[in-house]
Amino acid sequence: MRTTILLADDDEMIVEALSYQLEQEGYRVLKAYDGEEALTRAREQNPDLILLDVMMPKKHGWEVCQTLRQESAVPILMLTARGDEMDRVLGLELGADDYIVKPFSFRELLARIHAHLRRMELMRESARGQASHPVVTIGPITIDKRRYQVLRHGKPVHLSQREYELLIALQEAQGAVVKRGDLLDRVWGENWIGDPRTLDVHIRWLREKLEDDPSTPRLIRTVRGVGYRLVAPEELGGDEP
Repeated sequence: MRTTILLADDDEMIVEALSYQLEQEGYRVLKAYDGEEALTRAREQNPDLILLDVMMPKKHGWEVCQTLRQESAVPILMLTARGDEMDRVLGLELGADDYIVKPFSFRELLARIHAHLRRMELMRESARGQASHPVVTIGPITIDKRRYQVLRHGKPVHLSQREYELLIALQEAQGAVVKRGDLLDRVWGENWIGDPRTLDVHIRWLREKLEDDPSTPRLIRTVRGVGYRLVAPEELGGDEP
C-alpha cells in the first residue's frame, strides 16, 4: 500500500505542483484547500503524514494542527510564508513536528518527509520490541510496556506516541542522564531535520502529565547543558503508584 500524504493549502497552484511531484515519488496525495476540509480528510482518510499550510480559510492551520495533535500522532509539517521565531515556537507548542518556510525546494521538503516517515517506522518497531519487557514503577507512575500504557497514581495517562517513546528512552537509561542529541536521535530519528526545541516542549508536556508539580519536577530532571534524566525508582524512597 502506498504511503498517503495529506496536502492542505489554499493556493491551488502550489497544491497541484506539489501533488504532481509527490506522486512522481510514489506517494498517494490527498488534497484540501481550506482548514475545515483538511480536518475532515485527515479524520476520514488517516494519512501517514500531513503537509499543512498556516494561512488557510475557514480554519487556521495552527487550529487544525492543535486539533489533530489531540487525536493522532501523525507527523504534521507546517508550510508557512513566515519564518519568524515566534511562529516556529507556536507551531511546536501546538504539536507540529516540523515547519518549512516558503519558498522551499522540493528536495528539502522530500528530505524532511522521508525523515519523519522513517522516525514513525522506527517508533513502531520499538513499540513491538517492548512487548516482552516488565512493568516498571517509578514513584507515582507505572509503565506497562506490554500494554503500551502509563499509569499515574493508578489512573491511565494519555501520552502521544512521541511522548511515550521519550519517556521510554529516559526510563531505559536507569537514572543516568541522556544527552539532548541522543534523545532527538532516538525519538525523532537520526536524519530528523527540525527545531531541537521541540524536545523541550515535549519534556514540558510529559511533566504536565506525570508530575505532581510540573514547575518543580521530581521525576524528570534537567541537567543543564547536557540533557535530561528520569529518576531511578530507589531515588524516590519506594513511593506507591
